[in-house]
Amino acid sequence: MSMSDPLGDMLTRIRNAQMRRRSSVATPASSLRRRVLDVLADEGYIRGYSQVEYTGGKSEFQIELKYFDGDPVIQTIERVSKPGRRVYASVKTLPTVNNGLGVSIVSTPKGVMPDWKAREENVGGEVLCRVF
Repeated sequence: MSMSDPLGDMLTRIRNAQMRRRSSVATPASSLRRRVLDVLADEGYIRGYSQVEYTGGKSEFQIELKYFDGDPVIQTIERVSKPGRRVYASVKTLPTVNNGLGVSIVSTPKGVMPDWKAREENVGGEVLCRVF
């Protein structure tokens, strides 16, 4: 069965696992998911992730979730640009999340990066998701 929004599926898996207080969650591997997970790890929202290879060429990511005083570090994680409605932003209109306390993950021609780095690099792109 094909999936219409793989990134949205990964974000939902993270959200559901944190509601159940899981320490880790698994999601199928892809290059876009890897780049988004890199940003989440660099920004300190997850502990990290590892890739697990299975026979038959399948692989998945084991994402280690992060908690502080029993509460998830990720308060909210939501998809902004969806397959049915893509959302693009220029460098001047990049959204800020909670007055800079959160981060928007943006897919730019220079790669997937947080909103603050896209402003530094003076580049806009597709706003993938918001995290705070």
